[in-house]
Amino acid sequence: MPIPDPVHYPPFNITRAGHVRVTVRDLDAARDFYTSVYGLIVSDEADGALYLRGVEEVCHHSLVLTAAGDGPLCERIGLRVQTEEELDKAHDWFCGEGLGPAWVEQPWQGRTLHVTDPCGVPLELCASMTAVPRLGSAVDRHRGGVALRFDHFQILVPDAQAACDFYTRLGFRVSDYVETPDGALVAAFMYRKDIPWDLVFFAAKGPRMHHFAYITPNAVDMFRACDIAGIRGYGEAVERGPGRHSMGHVQYVYFRDPDGHRSELVLDAPHHMTDLENEPVQWTPASIGEKAWGLPAQRAWFLEASRFPGVEPVETSVARGALTLEDYLSARTVVA
Repeated sequence: MPIPDPVHYPPFNITRAGHVRVTVRDLDAARDFYTSVYGLIVSDEADGALYLRGVEEVCHHSLVLTAAGDGPLCERIGLRVQTEEELDKAHDWFCGEGLGPAWVEQPWQGRTLHVTDPCGVPLELCASMTAVPRLGSAVDRHRGGVALRFDHFQILVPDAQAACDFYTRLGFRVSDYVETPDGALVAAFMYRKDIPWDLVFFAAKGPRMHHFAYITPNAVDMFRACDIAGIRGYGEAVERGPGRHSMGHVQYVYFRDPDGHRSELVLDAPHHMTDLENEPVQWTPASIGEKAWGLPAQRAWFLEASRFPGVEPVETSVARGALTLEDYLSARTVVA
């Protein structure tokens, strides 16, 4: 059994996945994509960076786009902690682990802590942001997929077991996991808020950021996002879906932005994870597609991801055994 026992009283209190920082080559093109297709709201623009949020979000930003000429990167993934006191606890705990945390200044955020986890993923933790108006009822400002709020990350790491073990120590629990027949951990879906995912780790060449996700209200908004992507010249950016995942039984669609960063619009989880009776659900690589619909993902969905600055990805030794769209199509028997 590769899943460690949950830690109910972690050293500090992380509450959720909060925000992401990525670099882009063309800030105007990225703005057009995320505001027209996703429907994100521009909170501010300053010093070559654009700050966006979902229409339900009261915090200043959940996506930060920074103009950079050295290629698209995922600079940091952001996690929220409960209070300033918890942030101090985080600093002291990371120091005790020898991870070298550092205090930094970030616009529209309270005190902010930078640290790199043992897997090589650069993290940014904060307890507060500038408050802005929630626009859920301002329907005249809703566009595209009407992205409501930031939901989760999927991170590729060479050792999913190590990632699972580390984040379990920080209070994350596992909702679902994928295990090979010989007991190797392929993936762990981990959460702190009351739905099944905040951080998803898959064994693959990494560390790299596979995608980040926003909640969309319903399937109509999801399809509207696809329609607008086509109208505005982003038709090929619809990389996978719309379809339905087996894990979580949610509908989804994946996009690639103009710089190649992958993001997902997903319907809200159909079940909550508040109670301790929710035990981790085991899957095998062969069973991931069960009770789902939609064609398999193309090969690029498995192999391509956003790199972290200054971090050289390492190959994994865990065989994922996923069926790609290319393999699926080549194996089909076509009857004339």
